[in-house]
Amino acid sequence: MAAFESVAPIIPVSDLEAALARYRSLGFTTRSYDGSEPYGFVDRDNVSLHLTESPGHDPLTTASMVYLYVSDADAVHTEWSGAEGRLSPPRDTPWGLREFAYVDPDGTLHRVGSPLR
Repeated sequence: MAAFESVAPIIPVSDLEAALARYRSLGFTTRSYDGSEPYGFVDRDNVSLHLTESPGHDPLTTASMVYLYVSDADAVHTEWSGAEGRLSPPRDTPWGLREFAYVDPDGTLHRVGSPLR
């Protein structure tokens, strides 16, 4: 049986260059696709996300969500504290994670969590 090795969610954005700059400010490395389509790649450690520019993207009706497991949610929250968008405070959950939420200007919800220590 074949093994699944990784996943890269594809996130719609209204402005690819602005989104790539935002992810760079969040500590990701970024690059644009060299083809004719406005498409980009963002990576940080073992996490990869793909971005696709979608002219009809409306954050109120086409929201996306990703869950990012990290080693230290509080440290990432501190790093992201100046990011454009909405950032909730970290909290301990009943399911054993310390987590917070970040909603970017394109409406993508990034839930970020690490195991409680």
